[in-house]
Amino acid sequence: MIDPATPPGRYAAPVSRRALITIAAAALLALGAVLLRLLVGGPSLAWPDSDTVLELRATRALAGALVGAALALAGVKLQCLLRNPLASPDLLGLASGAGLGVMVAAYLAAQSGGSLDPGPSSGIAALVGSLLVLSLVYFLSQKRGLIDPVSLILVGVVLSIMCSAASMFIEHLLPDRGNTARRWMLGAIRDDLSLSQLQTFATILALWLAVALAMSRAMDAASLGEDEARSLGLRLGWLRAALFIASGVLCAGAVTLAGPIGFVGLICPHLVRLAAGPAHRPLIIAAVFAGAALVVGADTAVKALDLGAGRLPIGVMTSLIGGPLFILLLRGSVPREA
Repeated sequence: MIDPATPPGRYAAPVSRRALITIAAAALLALGAVLLRLLVGGPSLAWPDSDTVLELRATRALAGALVGAALALAGVKLQCLLRNPLASPDLLGLASGAGLGVMVAAYLAAQSGGSLDPGPSSGIAALVGSLLVLSLVYFLSQKRGLIDPVSLILVGVVLSIMCSAASMFIEHLLPDRGNTARRWMLGAIRDDLSLSQLQTFATILALWLAVALAMSRAMDAASLGEDEARSLGLRLGWLRAALFIASGVLCAGAVTLAGPIGFVGLICPHLVRLAAGPAHRPLIIAAVFAGAALVVGADTAVKALDLGAGRLPIGVMTSLIGGPLFILLLRGSVPREA
């Protein structure tokens, strides 16, 4: 049998010139978004006048980059796992499931007299919630042993709505009626993040990124179809298990840091695939940069917008961008009657 991490070279597609250009462009976008975030402290652009302000902005920029990269990488893995370009952590309910897990953890903490703020201990709850929802989506969308693309999206959307409704129900059970968690549930980078938390998540992200790059050729083979992949000797069971676990871990970590942020895992992999082609090695690298650029850019935009009623959650900005794009992708993916 063939190890999914090291299949024969015939699985691998050469890195094309356009793929290299796409990676470079995505990296420059991410770098530009980070630099712009360091300059933005309000409606005007200015370099921070103190080390403390610079450190705060840099922490938020790093958090946004990690969250965006994780969601984009999770999107790539889910799209390969389910062989569906519309698969993403939010549309399949992973983000809502992770958010529900965090809300349940907050409720249990409130009952025991603990803090209502989502903290590091919520990571396990978020992981359980995301993996549970992904398991339900995977099994409920199958027909005769095969995943039905339309059922996949419908089941994911329904479970996402159910998890969101359950989270709102728990909000009303909290002592503050959910005031502490409400903005976080719309997608907002937490202000109390420590450097150690970011370092931990960065290590996890780097680990799964390395694993994804090692499995990129196997992911190329798996995208050909189940029969073709098995005929090449690819161990699909191991590959699917790795993609399954990685997607849940990455989504849970991102939700713990910034709440459920929508459409990043859908937009970035799909746009990069259109620009760079289907080969997974350049797709993974460019999507990670694009995800970082999108979330940091969205955080910069909501910081620069002065609406007089507080800062917008990042999830509002990404949803305004991703919603119309999702409709376009859905119209192009659903087969029409002759």
